[in-house]
Amino acid sequence: MCVACDYTIHRKNHHLGWNRDFEPVLTAMPGKTIHFECLDSSGGQFDADSTAETVKTMDFSRVNPVTGPVYVEGAEPGDVLKVTIRHFAPSGLGWTANIPGFGLLADQFIEPAIHIWKYDPASMAPSLFGPGGKVPLKPFAGTIGVAPAEPGLHSVVPPRRVGGNLDIRDLTAGVTLYLPVEVPGALFSIGDTHAAQGDGEVCGTAIESRMDVDVTLDLVKDTPLQSPRFTTPGPVTRHLDAAGYEVTTGIGPDLMTGARESVMRMIDLLTAEHGLSPVDAYMLCSVCGDLRISEIVDMPNWVVSFYFPRIVFA
Repeated sequence: MCVACDYTIHRKNHHLGWNRDFEPVLTAMPGKTIHFECLDSSGGQFDADSTAETVKTMDFSRVNPVTGPVYVEGAEPGDVLKVTIRHFAPSGLGWTANIPGFGLLADQFIEPAIHIWKYDPASMAPSLFGPGGKVPLKPFAGTIGVAPAEPGLHSVVPPRRVGGNLDIRDLTAGVTLYLPVEVPGALFSIGDTHAAQGDGEVCGTAIESRMDVDVTLDLVKDTPLQSPRFTTPGPVTRHLDAAGYEVTTGIGPDLMTGARESVMRMIDLLTAEHGLSPVDAYMLCSVCGDLRISEIVDMPNWVVSFYFPRIVFA
């Protein structure tokens, strides 16, 4: 529990989807710091004993719960909600799954698979994966946002101009996120916490892990914003950079095809060099490898690169 926080919101106060008509669980003045108890993206359906069979029976109606919403006094459409992420309190347990029908290479990986992660929530030391691999951890909130102006219930799965399921791995402690306010009170919620993720989250899941998050909510008045933006306090890849990278590419006229090809080639490399099964390599890419657009101007072909940190096997 956060001793410096003004309020605590229990994880039982969660919702699925975004709706401007949801009743707030808390009304707070700007500048207050709130301790959010968050669920993992499965809503607690996976534990240390989960298997691929558990993935098969996953209830998708419980996916991506977010804690909240919080009504911020004085927030009006046209304002910006300033969200300062203060601290994460990890649980020490996480999971990564290949969920059939989901992910960049869903057509190739059609069987369910899961990896259970155990890590030290105090030291946040790299977590073991397979024969000799250790993934550096960096906790963040995958879903963070406010209610959209349109009435009715909106799915929590896709990201939106008001935030939501952004899955930006750099939204970690110390970051300031700015969200456009579209409804009175903003109605802020947060959840879908992760212990680590690569840019792209290519298999569809990261190290999904239940955590608590301390957040300060403030207002910037009369400053229209078209979509989320954020400021980081320093470098964002230092936890991965130390041993360099292996990089594969996809080159052609379609960025999605290029992204798929660059990931497929990295999976081939990891299976050949480290003895991983293809699905384990796929899940590992999702939690620590980065998709990057390297070139998008030399028509008709663009270059997408996939960066895999060598520190995992150092």
